[in-house]
Amino acid sequence: MYSLDHLVLGAGAGTLNLGDALYQLFVFLILLFLLRKFAWDKLIGMMKQREDHIATEIQSAERSNEEARVLVEEQRALLKEARLEGQALVENAKKVAEDQKADIIRAAQEESARLKESARKEIVQEKEQAVIALREQVASLSVLIASKVIEKELNEKDQQKLIDDYVKQVGEAR
Repeated sequence: MYSLDHLVLGAGAGTLNLGDALYQLFVFLILLFLLRKFAWDKLIGMMKQREDHIATEIQSAERSNEEARVLVEEQRALLKEARLEGQALVENAKKVAEDQKADIIRAAQEESARLKESARKEIVQEKEQAVIALREQVASLSVLIASKVIEKELNEKDQQKLIDDYVKQVGEAR
């Protein structure tokens, strides 16, 4: 008769003893029980700790990424603002330069007009002085001619020669 130890399962090349199978199943269950009792909680705890660590790292990376994105946007806004301020400064400098240029030109024109007027007045004054001096010379020459004419009686030809000589002297004195 068949004993439980010799019960053979299956047909084919390999035979499986039911007792060995039950023994292996029993050892496996004990091993599984011991694993669950002593190592499972630690293993699950380590896995949970690892999962929490990874989640924390992911959140930290996402926060850092978001902070970096915000900083980049702020830097872009500041750069744009700086460019606008720079353009405004350049425009203001150009405007100030144009105003200064107009002021300098206006001052130069006023100075030029003042110098022209001063020169014109000086020319008129010099001309008047020259006319006065010429009148005085003509008067003194006339007196001199008249006195010489009186001193000696001259004929008409001699008188004309005398007048021409004095006119020539006056022309050379100028």
